[in-house]
Amino acid sequence: MTMEREARIPNFHRLLSEESCSSDLSSDSCEYYQTEIFGLLPSSQAHRVTHDLDENSRPDRVSWSPSVPLRALPVCLQDRRDIRERQNLQGRSFGYWDSWRRSQQTARRRLKEHVGGALSGLLPWRHTLHKIEGRFGVGVKAYFLFLRYLLGLNLLYSVIIAGSVLTPTLVFRNTSGQSKIHSLGYKDLFVGSGVLENSPVFHSFYTRGSLNLKCLNTPILFLLGMTSVLFLSIIMVVRRTVVGYKHSWLTGNRFSSNMSYKVFCGWDFCIQDSQAASLKQNFIRNELKMDLEEQTFHERVQRRSLRHWVQLILLRVFLNFLVLVLLGSAFALIHYAIVVSRNENKHLHWTVSLMVEYLPPITMATINYVLPHIFSKISEFEDYSLTIQLNLTLIRSIFLKLASLGIYLLFLIKQITEKYKTCDPKGQDCGENAFGKEMYKLTVFNLLECFFNAFCVAYPRVFLVERFPSSSLAQILGKKQFEISFNVLDLVNSQTVTWVGVYYCPLLPAISTVRLLLLFYLKKFTVMRCCVPPQRMFRAASSSVLFHFMLLLGLTMSVVTLVVNINRFGQGCCGPFKDSTVFNVTRVCINTLPDPAQTTISYISSEAFAFALILAEVVLLTSYVSRGRANRKAIERLKDMLVMCSSDKRFLVKQHSTISRRQLRTR
Repeated sequence: MTMEREARIPNFHRLLSEESCSSDLSSDSCEYYQTEIFGLLPSSQAHRVTHDLDENSRPDRVSWSPSVPLRALPVCLQDRRDIRERQNLQGRSFGYWDSWRRSQQTARRRLKEHVGGALSGLLPWRHTLHKIEGRFGVGVKAYFLFLRYLLGLNLLYSVIIAGSVLTPTLVFRNTSGQSKIHSLGYKDLFVGSGVLENSPVFHSFYTRGSLNLKCLNTPILFLLGMTSVLFLSIIMVVRRTVVGYKHSWLTGNRFSSNMSYKVFCGWDFCIQDSQAASLKQNFIRNELKMDLEEQTFHERVQRRSLRHWVQLILLRVFLNFLVLVLLGSAFALIHYAIVVSRNENKHLHWTVSLMVEYLPPITMATINYVLPHIFSKISEFEDYSLTIQLNLTLIRSIFLKLASLGIYLLFLIKQITEKYKTCDPKGQDCGENAFGKEMYKLTVFNLLECFFNAFCVAYPRVFLVERFPSSSLAQILGKKQFEISFNVLDLVNSQTVTWVGVYYCPLLPAISTVRLLLLFYLKKFTVMRCCVPPQRMFRAASSSVLFHFMLLLGLTMSVVTLVVNINRFGQGCCGPFKDSTVFNVTRVCINTLPDPAQTTISYISSEAFAFALILAEVVLLTSYVSRGRANRKAIERLKDMLVMCSSDKRFLVKQHSTISRRQLRTR
């Protein structure tokens, strides 16, 4: 019986797309039957809600949930009406409690949707970002979204510092014996000297005042504010990096949306404005260009021979060696600029002296502007895909920027430690302020650099091209394209400077907020007025993950620099930790606590708790890695099932059309 039943089961083999489409019949004769059979396939019947049967006779029917809106169900309009009628009939048989609970779930869901829509409408520059996305693609929009994220982050830092550090210091500050306020000179504004050095901008302003309790004083509040900023930065940056990586990993390299879906279903029929329609057309065109370029590249990779692969690997090794040589030369030049700028230049005019003091930032800006362009040209010869070229250029350039900033900080800490070995009795000149002024100069110079690039480089270039289009120079230059990778590197570098200097220049996040606000409009002017849409598009999903990963590297670098600075400076010469250290302030507060609290804190700071914490982290990471591997296998199986289902459907359609055609011929 078993063998007879198996013999009656038809053996359908899965065919490839080329085989499933080929037949001895004409395509015109099979077209009608192929479209008709799709509605009769078992997979379509399983998802279709049948409304001609009674509810009690079908216990395995598709159930509806009040927490899921009808528009999210994959059914047609008539089926949705039937489901709505069935919901109303079933709602009458419910009790009062069940009916009230379901209505509350619906109300909460609608309230959540309305609140989410209202909050999304409050986001700044929403229409501007939509316009930029339509004209220049999602990559340029990703840069502006990243800038807006950093702006909100620095604004949050400013609120925390204003509440925990600035306000208590201003209220309880001891104003006796304060020096006379002098006028602010031009050089003081650029280098942070003079009256700015004794203002709330720098570390020395936050001294002990009348608020001088054991566990509630200016040093404790200062330490609490700075620790809150760093922990908040770690949580938010890590969260954004992990979430972005999860989405990019779920899609994977094999993911590619259907081309016909973008052509026939990508249009928004609610658009009534001609300008919005033009933006939507540009967006769809950019998406199609990205898909076609990626498909062309993958086809070219598959046609490579063994000889071509060997030549390409040797070429890549040589180009990477050239990159290392360029990086070493850049680091040597930065070291030379630091040595020259630290020499005494009192006999020079203030403008020349200002240029000498800004020599390291100028050198780093020049190197960081020239070398990334060279890296971009080098990556083109390595024959990678466009997205990999962008990511590789980003990795090399961020290593250049972070390494140059690290070298600058290393020599700066060494020279400040040697210069301020002894504290100034008056407390006017200290190493903390000197380090804060260097971070202040880097932030101010970044803003000046953006102004210079916008109004002295980009706009004159586009003016020359538009005014004298026939000149040879205008034809050589042309309108520039917005370079996403280099602009993102500038944001990461400037945010790293903010994290490094927030301890010694507490108002640096507020200064960075103003700088980012001005930077948004400068970049908007540069993009909309001076740039043209890029000829080659790329996907922004993986690049956005790389943006936040580079931001995480900058945050790690800033935390390491802060720990090294605290250990090197030791006893404070000015500011809240004058004549004390960070550890002494916390120890005095801990000694005033009850014995159980002291025992708990002592255990938390011991090696035994650290070992238990590390062990718990290892267990959690192991569980997450195991779950990630299991989910990856499940996703791969689901993808294979989708391919198999589509192949089976094509095979069934072919078989049905062939049999139907033969029956028609027989008749």
